[in-house]
Amino acid sequence: MRAERDALLARYEFPLDRFQFEAIDALDDGRSVLVAAPTGSGKTVVAEYAVARALAQGKRAFYTAPIKALSNQKYHDLTRIHGADQVGLLTGDNSVNGDAPVVVMTTEVLRNMIYARSGGLAHLAVVVLDEVHFLQDAYRGPVWEEVIIHLPSSVRLVCLSATVSNAEELADWITTVRGPTSAIIETTRPVTLQNLYLLGDKGSERLLLLPTLVDGRPNPDASRLDDEAVRGYRGGPRHPRARRRLFTPRRDEVVELLDEHGMLPAIYFIFSRNACDEAATSCLNAGLRLTTGPERDRIREVVDDRLGGMDDRDLAVLGYGRFLAALEAGIASHHAGMVPPFKEVVEACFVEGLVKVVFATETLAVGVNMPARTVVIEKLSKFTGEHHAFLTPGEYTQLTGRAGRRGIDDLGHAVVLWNPFVPFDQVAALASSRSFQLSSAFRPTYNMAANLVRSYSAERAHHLLNLSFAQYQADREVVRIEARLERRTELLAQLRELAVSPFGDLDEYRRLAAAGQERARAAGNPRDIEAALGRLRPGDVVVLETGKHAGRVAILSAANRKGGTVKLRAITPGRVQLPLGIPDFREPPRVVARIDLPTPFTPNRQGFQREVARLLERAKLGPAAPAPARSHPEVLAHPVTEDPDLKERLRAAVQAERVTREVDDLSARVRSRSESLARRFDRVVRLLELWGYLDGWSLTDGGERLARLFHECDLLVVESLRQGLLDDLDAPTLAGLASVFTYEHRSPEPPAPPWFPDQQARRRWQRIEALARELRDAEDAAGLPVTRAPDPTFAAVAYAWAAGEGFAAVVEDEELSGGDFVRNVKQLVDLLRQVAEVAPSAPTRAVAVEAGERLFRGVVASSTRLEPGEANEAAPTEAE
Repeated sequence: MRAERDALLARYEFPLDRFQFEAIDALDDGRSVLVAAPTGSGKTVVAEYAVARALAQGKRAFYTAPIKALSNQKYHDLTRIHGADQVGLLTGDNSVNGDAPVVVMTTEVLRNMIYARSGGLAHLAVVVLDEVHFLQDAYRGPVWEEVIIHLPSSVRLVCLSATVSNAEELADWITTVRGPTSAIIETTRPVTLQNLYLLGDKGSERLLLLPTLVDGRPNPDASRLDDEAVRGYRGGPRHPRARRRLFTPRRDEVVELLDEHGMLPAIYFIFSRNACDEAATSCLNAGLRLTTGPERDRIREVVDDRLGGMDDRDLAVLGYGRFLAALEAGIASHHAGMVPPFKEVVEACFVEGLVKVVFATETLAVGVNMPARTVVIEKLSKFTGEHHAFLTPGEYTQLTGRAGRRGIDDLGHAVVLWNPFVPFDQVAALASSRSFQLSSAFRPTYNMAANLVRSYSAERAHHLLNLSFAQYQADREVVRIEARLERRTELLAQLRELAVSPFGDLDEYRRLAAAGQERARAAGNPRDIEAALGRLRPGDVVVLETGKHAGRVAILSAANRKGGTVKLRAITPGRVQLPLGIPDFREPPRVVARIDLPTPFTPNRQGFQREVARLLERAKLGPAAPAPARSHPEVLAHPVTEDPDLKERLRAAVQAERVTREVDDLSARVRSRSESLARRFDRVVRLLELWGYLDGWSLTDGGERLARLFHECDLLVVESLRQGLLDDLDAPTLAGLASVFTYEHRSPEPPAPPWFPDQQARRRWQRIEALARELRDAEDAAGLPVTRAPDPTFAAVAYAWAAGEGFAAVVEDEELSGGDFVRNVKQLVDLLRQVAEVAPSAPTRAVAVEAGERLFRGVVASSTRLEPGEANEAAPTEAE
């Protein structure tokens, strides 16, 4: 194994860090690992080793990622390492070499494989769960927990996470539900991070760049400046003479300062798409030029390579001229409102060092490998769509994790700008915080419930829910009990299988034997007892069933007295000596163990008795099953007496009875401690039964379709299909109508009145809207969270695009950003592909296929990326 390990590690040209070796050692020991480490620290090395190790053993490895962008990136990385024939890719957009030994996929794909009991899980040795902290995502998080819970126990996990403060808790949970899991935690960044505070001083008309922390504490100079400058500004009436010495530097001023200090390239985070574009424009207008002539030539080459195939009118609508001018100056914006090809150009140029500053929203912090020397955070609060929220320590760490390029920079910089509404002590507290708590978002969904019903018994389904991380955080004792319950249940099944004799009914034999024993006990049968006592010898262990010293005892001495009376002397584990005779036994005693007595044989000495008591305490007793009462003909004549393994089967039967009692006790303890998740699941099940998706504990045809459709509005979509609301439509109309399930209007401005191509489509929308209200009423009555309401705002856009209208016309007419258009169309394509699989009507399935193909063209098909948040994008900021 050492040679194999050395060969696998030889591919790395750099020395591995401590945490990487610790994780590799754990994998070699057969354990799963949770690696929690800062961005850019090299967590991927552990995943790559696990994949290579599985291949070396002739097994399969799956690499899962939360978003398609990461899946595509990992596919290319692993292909470079192992070759194209060894690596496959499975996402909603791509299916490449899916039977390969190594397959990269989104987490949802693996989850669906598990529920479908796919043959692809055979010979699977390891699963990498990249960005496992996504399990706290409100919409997609439960998928991670489903995978962890339902994967075969033989599969090892490699969980990769950003630094979180409760990594040990997550690893303990995985240990509880899957087996030994090591938490490998690295808190040291590969490149030291310097937190800085940037403010403008009106008195000197210059910018001040100060350390946020000095010796781990808030910088007193920055604190004093902040307090003096804004005294009377924050809170209460403003004093008319309050001297406001400080100001927030302009964006172009910040970039110039970073350039002067050698702190470029930089990612400048602004939580507004429009503000990102405005920042790039303002820097360009200010005359900033950060590139050399050769760099500008290379930028144009990248642009021509990536965008050369796009239509000129489409490029014009997307602001191509301004985009290219900023790029050539080394400046760019990056946000979800941009079409993927534009973002890919920015990323390629930034990675090559051609673009020096990128103004980006927080979507850049996930899924794109773009490290910088400096990260700038303009504001420490962002608009959630409902209110302004202060950045959490986890979000701050995620953003600043991009600062510092390993192998290039000795120091990374995180710069926060002065803001009159955010006291400096809050800035310092955020920079010094190490509390990044990971919380579960697990909850039963309709699709999950359908899959649990399809795959498991009711008892097993409840048991699996209680294994969730959510339940563990609520009451970890329940999860421990559930894990023990699962192990004991498996043992019970094995024992019951062993306690079956091919010669006859073992339970009948045991009942006859027990009845014989009971008759012997009732009759007293002193002669049988005396005969059994006469056969006992020193060192034999028997069990006393009654009396003060009931339990195991060891025979110290045996004597036959005059008249045939047997006198025995025994000792308990507590070294109490007992004289034994016929009155001490209700039935003939049976030897359940034998111990080797010490030598020399001196039973009256305390040392001898002490050693015998110790040996007795450690003795492993044989089965407690009653010995066959061979004095009874019906027992002697029973066919199982011919079974050569009768003794082992009886032992298993008795052990099964004991384990059954333990399982019943554990089940009762679970029921008494945990009801929250189970109650919600039961409410979901009752609603599904009420709506005809369940018949008792089995799926109807509709339930089978629900189990195969993964969507935020799963039940509403499947019910619409069941009622035929998507039938008898042409492809563009189906695309428009299906978009009501995928689009959500988030602008503070009211949407335009919905448009539909004809009255039939409008009536179908009205029926879907009425159905959604009915479902929400049912959910409200059942005490369940209500399904998001359908939204017809995108229907006209989807119809026009599916009907063949050009991108420029669609975007211009609807005042829609290119990125929003692409993202929403991709979501719609994903839903239509699922409709093509589950729709009851064959013609509807065919039209869904056609609609998906019509939509997946032009700028939509120009990139297979799914951006961070595209499946459930955060609400827009106030500037959008």
